[in-house]
Amino acid sequence: MSAPKRRVPAAQRGARLTRRTPKNGTPSLSSPRRAALHPAPVIDVAAGGPHPVELAGLLHELTVRLLSADSLDQALDRLATIATAALPGVIRCSVVLITEGGPLTAAASGTAGETFDHLQYAGSTGPGLEAARTRTLVTADDLPADDRWPDLRDAARADGLRAVASIPLDVRRTAVGAVSVYPDHAGDLNPEALVTAMALAGQAEVLLGELHRREALTEGAEVDRAVGVIIAQRGCGVQEAYAVLQESAQRLGLDRGTVATRLVAAAARNAI
Repeated sequence: MSAPKRRVPAAQRGARLTRRTPKNGTPSLSSPRRAALHPAPVIDVAAGGPHPVELAGLLHELTVRLLSADSLDQALDRLATIATAALPGVIRCSVVLITEGGPLTAAASGTAGETFDHLQYAGSTGPGLEAARTRTLVTADDLPADDRWPDLRDAARADGLRAVASIPLDVRRTAVGAVSVYPDHAGDLNPEALVTAMALAGQAEVLLGELHRREALTEGAEVDRAVGVIIAQRGCGVQEAYAVLQESAQRLGLDRGTVATRLVAAAARNAI
């Protein structure tokens, strides 16, 4: 007699992922070029939770799309879009990053919640910012009535936001942030969907760290070229050239990399 089948708890099974298939019957592909043309897999929470293989497929899709992004801003847009598309019943996903000494960076996907996010970031208060600062999961099952953020109640009600789960992002040595998902109903986010959202956020931490590293390398090379231009134009030393570039950035209210890029581009035009 065969052994009885072992029952696996729903929390372990996770939510099933269903890939949307185009009319020609070809499933979504994983190459950077073609992945951007297809929607992310959709979680079927009724199936009981994400199957490990299917969750791995979703994380792979996230990896391909983020690492093929042209900029950090584009990567955040893609993260928000993938999370909104993959989690059923989620009407909005917003992502925020806070870097030391730098401006707040935010992205979002979904038609609702624009006013809520604007007020949250302008007032430096709200679930996303709280999750980022405390590095803990922040949830609200009745957002319009939550006493923690009274200034955001009217915006939540007007935007049709009923609940939220904000998952912290800790991009090592570069930034902290949060991924906030807003379900279309009051109450806690479905546990299986929350687990999947947390998996997306965890993978995004690694990917955003890599993008930060790439941008730093690119900026460093551009700064070095700009310093060379300044030395050639002024006949000064290396340290003085770096000081000139930094002073110019402060005076213009721009970051050093942006000023360096503009300076190199201007020198190239003048050389033609």
